[in-house]
Amino acid sequence: MNFDKHSLRLYAVTDRAWVGRQTLCQQVEAALQGGVTCVQLREKHLGRDAFLAEAKQICALCRRYGVPFIVNDDLDVALACGAAGIHVGQDDMPAAEVRRRAGRRLIVGVSAHTPEEARLAEAAGADYLGAGAVFGSATKTDASLLTPAGLQAVCAAVHIPVVAIGGVNARNILQLQGSGAAGAAVVSGIFGAPDITAACRELRALADTMVQGGPPCRKEHL
Repeated sequence: MNFDKHSLRLYAVTDRAWVGRQTLCQQVEAALQGGVTCVQLREKHLGRDAFLAEAKQICALCRRYGVPFIVNDDLDVALACGAAGIHVGQDDMPAAEVRRRAGRRLIVGVSAHTPEEARLAEAAGADYLGAGAVFGSATKTDASLLTPAGLQAVCAAVHIPVVAIGGVNARNILQLQGSGAAGAAVVSGIFGAPDITAACRELRALADTMVQGGPPCRKEHL
């Protein structure tokens, strides 16, 4: 599976809590229209059949836009729907087992919170890492905070790209500049926005600025 680190630039992670007048599929398309570069389907409460049906829909949508589609945690669903990849956490299936079963068919992403976890994930065959929570997390209330120095340490520990996650929005994304992260993963800052496409356009421009380097921004984006 070919993997381009630029696909991590603006990484959308779905959250059904924000589904309202639009379906989740409609929300994802709005995000794609706004310039997201990767979509992860994260579903912790759907049954297997419903999860697979939804994954197939969103996978087809992402293909139309030429954007990688990642399934959270469930390798069988990722393989069955034709996803580009899978993302696993530290408490999910071990990365080495995911890589063994998936071979090179899938992009493999792994959550890492320390340089040691990062190095182990890379050695196990991960293509990229998700590191956080950099600004806390409304979707994972038990997530521990990863300081700016901690994020830099994770990025410096490995040769694979790292995407920062956890509470990222348009007001704070530029604080990640200079961290070494290849992009930012956003949940409520996308799917909780009243205009998802407009929010993604703004976030994409900010993410492009973020990865160009330079010292970290100490002030929130206004």
